[in-house]
Amino acid sequence: MKEYTEIQKELLSLADEPYRQFQNRLIPGAGNILGVRLPALRSMARRLLKEEGPSCLEHLTDETYEELQLQGLIVGAIREEVGEKIKRIRKFVDKIDNWAVCDAFCTSLKFTRKNQALVLDFLKPYVFSAREFEARFAAVMLLSWYVDEEHILETLQLLDRIKQPDYYASMAVAWAVSVCYVKFPEITMEYLTEWNTLGEDTYRRALQKILESRRAGEEQKQQIRLLREAIFQHQTAKGL
Repeated sequence: MKEYTEIQKELLSLADEPYRQFQNRLIPGAGNILGVRLPALRSMARRLLKEEGPSCLEHLTDETYEELQLQGLIVGAIREEVGEKIKRIRKFVDKIDNWAVCDAFCTSLKFTRKNQALVLDFLKPYVFSAREFEARFAAVMLLSWYVDEEHILETLQLLDRIKQPDYYASMAVAWAVSVCYVKFPEITMEYLTEWNTLGEDTYRRALQKILESRRAGEEQKQQIRLLREAIFQHQTAKGL
């Protein structure tokens, strides 16, 4: 019989079976989901870090989805010299194997706000990664921390260079482009109509994400509908 660690025992005490079943359907590729909700994991990560400092990571295995989430949340919260932080991030990115761990990790990296130039340089190699979740990591970091007036053009340029074709990378790029459109509609519309080189699937997903966004106004959505219709008519005329 397996002997559980103390952390695993605590996670099991927090687990919710219906939620575990829901997550198994929602997060393909994640291994050994116990069914602990993210707010509880965030609270647990804060407590472990407060009680033990960074050494708490030594007590976490890679055996469960929740422990990977805890690792990412703790890495995001550790206060340390930026170079050391980057090393921890690089090591953790190698472990990401699903969209949920990726996205929670990206949003936990709040130190990015004060270190945008350094983190952006760190991110750029991931833009060209052939690995699905490394590419997603780049896209979600860009949409989380670089959709602002200073970076919008470079963000669109970097998103355009993510060519990893798998679903979760493509969807992250589409999601990021939709966020760019909501916040900077004019420059993003120019990107969508004049100079993007997105793959067809990613481009269509980006338009759909804009249409689904609650933050996009009806006038903006009408622009996107007209653009989508123009594309459809063009493809029909070419016999595609």
